[in-house]
Formats: sequence, structure tokens, C-alpha cells
Amino acid sequence: MPGEADGVRPSVSGILVVSVGEVEGVESMTVLDDRALNRATLARQLLLARAELSVPEAVARLCGLQAQEPQEPFVGLWSRVRAFEPAMLDDALLGRRVVRTHLMRRTVHLVTAEDAVAWRARHEAMLRQRVLGVYRRELAGVDLDELAAAGREVLADGESRSTREIVEVLADRWPGVGVRALGEMVVAVVPVVQRPPRGLWRVRAGVRHVLLSAWVGREVEPSVEDGSDAVGKSLVRRYLAAFGPATSADLRAWCGLAGLPAAVAAVREELVTFRDERGRELLDLPDAPRPDPDTPAPVRFLPAFDNAILGYRDRGRIVDEVHRGLSVAGERVVLVDGRVAATWKVGESGVVVTPLRRLGGRERAAVVEEGRELASLLSGGGGHDVRVERS
Repeated sequence: MPGEADGVRPSVSGILVVSVGEVEGVESMTVLDDRALNRATLARQLLLARAELSVPEAVARLCGLQAQEPQEPFVGLWSRVRAFEPAMLDDALLGRRVVRTHLMRRTVHLVTAEDAVAWRARHEAMLRQRVLGVYRRELAGVDLDELAAAGREVLADGESRSTREIVEVLADRWPGVGVRALGEMVVAVVPVVQRPPRGLWRVRAGVRHVLLSAWVGREVEPSVEDGSDAVGKSLVRRYLAAFGPATSADLRAWCGLAGLPAAVAAVREELVTFRDERGRELLDLPDAPRPDPDTPAPVRFLPAFDNAILGYRDRGRIVDEVHRGLSVAGERVVLVDGRVAATWKVGESGVVVTPLRRLGGRERAAVVEEGRELASLLSGGGGHDVRVERS
């Protein structure tokens, strides 16, 4: 780290202030190190303190939760919402205030009905392109607009159907296309949600699709072709509120959308900028929380594929490079002092924690205490056993 002789004041709580002219071609800026970014992420992701929010409010605040594994959002919300009970998410899903749908990065997310309706059209091109990236040859010659119209017609009666059931109706019109390719593209081009009981607490149920508009009682908001990209600009602001400070590359890694540079440029005057220790520009909202890097961070158990890790291209603010692949592989992790320090799973007698580094006595005790609360949640109050394996 540079010293005062290099024109940079020493780090104070993880923040470096660089004065005008000290970095050639760059105006005055604040440099945020990984610990400062870590505490900002924890604050935005409701992981510094559980929030007094309803489930829809929390889901909206977080810009959705990744949810391809149906039970994982329950742990994600339990770690973030005060007095969370699984019935709260069940009620939100059954009440159609929160839905499960393919959205960011063509991954199943739990989002509010309002965000699903507002964001779906803006993600349409990306959803199509990601399926074509896998099945381009098989789908060659398929008119995707025609396929979308046919898929909507199949679902127009309001009944839920599995992907296979939808494809069985369409197969005669596209006889040369594989079932999997046609099915995945139908779900990409037709705005649908996964109807409960899929995603309810302790329920094992297959995926059954129903039209988004029919399920929530509102039409999907159409794309506006006037170049204003109001939805894109809203996504920039919402992302920074939930994940900032962050780079433009982080934003793209979160949503999968390639067409946001213009939206970033359009709102830039509203934003403040920083640099990370590698010199990359970080964007943020002026009044968003950026806690002191020395703020204590409680132990938190995160589910597989959690936002706090997968919401960035550079995940160094929360996980060491050597462990970066854990979340992609679906490992559940434990945050100690705000960073990934262990993995966890459910064993026969309760929660089993496997440290990734040596845990101090107080750290271990805090992991056990939080783990007991998690074990109680997962067992319905019937068990509190936690085993921390040797590191």
C-alpha cells in the first residue's frame, strides 16, 4: 500500500483519500478497499442486522433472490429478516405478491410481482440469446415470435402446465426441434411464472408454468422504443441500492444485460464515484449506506447461490479467490467477520459446519450460536444440534 511519500494518506478504516493531481488523469477520488466494500455489501444485503421488513419488502430491497433451488430462499430471508417464519414466504407466494420466474442471467429468481411485470420485457432479448447460445443449431429456422404466440395460446386458459406438456402441444408445428431446446425457448419467450406449490416450505413439487399476466392480474409492461430506457435506468439505481458501490461489469454480471451502458451514462450525474484498490471505477448512490469498515459483522449462514456473492463479477469483497468456486458449485457458506469462512450442510443430527480456515474461540462460539438458530428453523423447532468440524 502506498505511503504518504507517494501522495496518498494512509488507510483509515479501509478508506484511502487521493487528492487532485496525485493520480495522473484522474480527479480527486476516494479509494475503497475490500473491507470497506464488504461492509457496504453487508449493509445493502441486510446482513449487518436483520431488517424489520415484510417478505415482499425484503425481496424488493434485494432486487430479488436467486431461487433455482426452491428451498434456499427461506434461509436467505431468515438471515436477513427479523422474526422470519417460513409461512411468511409461503403466504407471499400464494398471495401472488412474490413470484418465481426466469429473469436475471436467465436464472430462476424470487421477485415481487411488481418487479416481474416491470422488468420482464427488458430482459426478453437476453433470455432469448442465452437459450440460442446453447441451442442455436436446433432452433435454426424457428420464428421466435411465432413460437411465443403459440406458447401464449397454449397457456391462455389459465391452467398451469409443465414444460413437457407445453411442448407436446407445439411439437407438431416444429417437428425437427428437440424437446429440451423447444421447451427452454418457450419459457424464455413467454412471460411465465412457476406456480406454487413449487417453492413452498418443505414441499417437493415439479415446475408448472402459468402466464405471468394471468397469475398476478396485470399485463407485462411493454418495452418503450423511444430510447429513454426507463427500466434500464431503474435497474441501475436498484442494483446500486442493493449491491453498491460496484463497477459497471458487476452490474452486467448480476443482470446479464448487455445494453446498460447508455442507462449508466444517463444516470451518471445522480451518482457518486469511487475507486477500488485495483483502480476500477465504482458507482454508487450518494445517500446509500457505506458503513465504517470496522463495523462488527455478525455470523451469517447463507444459502446456495446467494445474492451477496453472485451479484458481482469481482467477488473479492466477500470471498477469497481460492474459495470463489464454492458458491457457483452450490455450496452453502458461513460468513465470519463478513467473509466466507466455512461451508455448511444439513446432517442427520443437525447442521454441520466445515471451516475453511481456523476459527478462533469466539468465532467458533458465534458460529455455533447462529447455527443452533438455523437448526431450529430447519427442524421446525425440534432440534438445535450443530457440529463444527476440525479445520
